[in-house]
Amino acid sequence: GWKVGRIFPPLSEKFGANRLAGPIFTSHTLSADAVASGNIFTGGFGAAEAEFLIKIGSDLPLGKQDYTLEDAERQIEAVHVGIEIASSPLPTINELGPAVTVSDFGNNNGLIIGQAIPDWQNSNFADWVVRLEIDGTVAGSGSANSFPDGPLGSVRFLLNNLGERGIAIKAGTWISSGAVTGVHQVTPGQSVQAFFDTSLLVSCTIEAAPIV
Repeated sequence: GWKVGRIFPPLSEKFGANRLAGPIFTSHTLSADAVASGNIFTGGFGAAEAEFLIKIGSDLPLGKQDYTLEDAERQIEAVHVGIEIASSPLPTINELGPAVTVSDFGNNNGLIIGQAIPDWQNSNFADWVVRLEIDGTVAGSGSANSFPDGPLGSVRFLLNNLGERGIAIKAGTWISSGAVTGVHQVTPGQSVQAFFDTSLLVSCTIEAAPIV
């Protein structure tokens, strides 16, 4: 799949986009049904982010790059809650700007997939209050409607971005649509819980990435 992140002014004006993207690899994708752990690079940067995870339902036309918000919504099969693990061996990655973030897989090092949102089309999930806790202490809260055009704006951006580059979008592709409560730095040994609305929870522990 792919992660989508925000670019804020004035850099969004410089780059001509308010979002960036990076790949999510299958080997770093975990189900929250099991005891999930997120790996971060020792001595580098590590963070946990509460996100809505969007699953594409069918193969999309190669090269299409004129998706509207309505077009993007029609491609969605399911919306899940989840946690993105952001990590890089470079500890200053977020201080160096979006071009550096893009160069290192969008600063993604894992995706923890939680429950599907029942009847997501009518759930108003973008308005839900989301809260992330680290070791039981609130690290941040917010709602996805604070993004430009919300999570659907992230889907539209990614589909058009990949279409422009001739990158295939297949059924089952995951899109991590943006950090709802912010980017929260973590260290090995910590526990993370993300609460979505009043009923859905995703949790994980943070571990040091194995040296290979």
